[in-house]
Amino acid sequence: MRELVVATRNRGKIKEIQAYLEGVVEVVSCAADFKGFPETVEDGATFELNALKKAREAMAFTGQPALADDSGLVVDALGGRPGVYSARFAGEEADDTANNRRLLGELELVPLQQRKAAFVCALAFVAPDGAEQVFVGRVAGRILVSGQGDGGFGYDPLFLVDGFDRTMAELTIEEKNLISHRGQALRLFREYLKNVAMDDW
Repeated sequence: MRELVVATRNRGKIKEIQAYLEGVVEVVSCAADFKGFPETVEDGATFELNALKKAREAMAFTGQPALADDSGLVVDALGGRPGVYSARFAGEEADDTANNRRLLGELELVPLQQRKAAFVCALAFVAPDGAEQVFVGRVAGRILVSGQGDGGFGYDPLFLVDGFDRTMAELTIEEKNLISHRGQALRLFREYLKNVAMDDW
């Protein structure tokens, strides 16, 4: 089976991507399988630019087809923040707990009905032959006043999904892949793979 390098060190993302692409391609993590893989400086102004940069660098380093995503949370009441800074909203060394704490702090005086938000994912694929594609997914919801659920990662426990009475952290991985921003982008990518000759990568 053809290997696909995924340019991430995030185990949560790897798990989701492996589950969705099982049987189509063999997913390999850069961090786990390629010694010395460099850290990409995510300095793009958009999710799409950051994803493309990571995928290009992964492909150049490994010589294999590469997939990378940049995803994050956009909150209407915060003017679209944290956006591309979602992973480091509370600082460069911040973890999920710190980022969630800052988000709740900034929304403390915002009523629940005005806490509209969306998760956005840009998934970039780069092949050694120069082919590049970007797939975008988006799921709407709102930010709760406290976390619910222990699944997922990042802002998932705070994100109440539109149309559900559960947060992203309370969905099963199967449900999440069906409706999530990353699931939507992965579905588009999987359809793309059906129409390309993977042996030509």
